[in-house]
Amino acid sequence: MSTTPDLTTAAWRTSSYSNGDGGECVEIADNLPGIVPVRDSKTGPEGPAVTFATTHWAPFVAALRDGSL
Repeated sequence: MSTTPDLTTAAWRTSSYSNGDGGECVEIADNLPGIVPVRDSKTGPEGPAVTFATTHWAPFVAALRDGSL
């Protein structure tokens, strides 16, 4: 059994939290049931991705916003 999620159907988009000058681009895919994958756009489509359970995504973003991370 593989624990690596299949991201071949991920619809990647640049996060609204990314830097607008192209230096710090975070991409997310929010079309996959149960997970939110995140990747660095500079590494390209073959680069690694970190996946969050959808239940953990909102608390993660909130922690980024309030500076607790």
